[in-house]
Amino acid sequence: MKLFGKMPRVSLGSVGWILLLGFLGYRIAPQVQAAFGAGAGDSIAPSYAARTLDGEAISLEGLRGKVVLVNFWATWCPPCRIEMPGFQRVYEDRRDEGFVVLGISTDQAGEGVVREFLQERGITFPVTMATGQVVQDFGGVQALPTSFLIDREGRIRQEVKGIFAEPALRMAVGHLLEEGASAPRTEGGAR
Repeated sequence: MKLFGKMPRVSLGSVGWILLLGFLGYRIAPQVQAAFGAGAGDSIAPSYAARTLDGEAISLEGLRGKVVLVNFWATWCPPCRIEMPGFQRVYEDRRDEGFVVLGISTDQAGEGVVREFLQERGITFPVTMATGQVVQDFGGVQALPTSFLIDREGRIRQEVKGIFAEPALRMAVGHLLEEGASAPRTEGGAR
């Protein structure tokens, strides 16, 4: 007695489409999650303090109270080059509301190459150079670009590997800025 009827034949083309759709879903899901705040993480961001390429001290602790996008990138990385202008636009539009982009360059060629790259493209958000320690502190970043969106309380709410599309970033930042603005105040006046 046969338990199953005739098994459908699966063509190589069908397998290819299934794999392609699976890959696209894997790459797009973090964008959708970030945009709508779904699947948000809640781990505390690691401590990080460094000097920007402009010589200013910056730390994640010092940025508490702001929404921060930490972006690991490199000048030679095509997806990094694609997403950076969008980061700059969102930074310019929302920085007065408490949004900061912190770029962490993984370039091995040195600060000069990074400075030139930023100047040519009009990137003005703070940028530091990566160390092995900060890469490990953020879970051993292995893909570029990789971005971490941190809320006002210092919690990593989203991690996006690959391009963080500007529309998704705008929505995610908007949600976190609104969330922080509507948070109840405690007795000491702090949120």
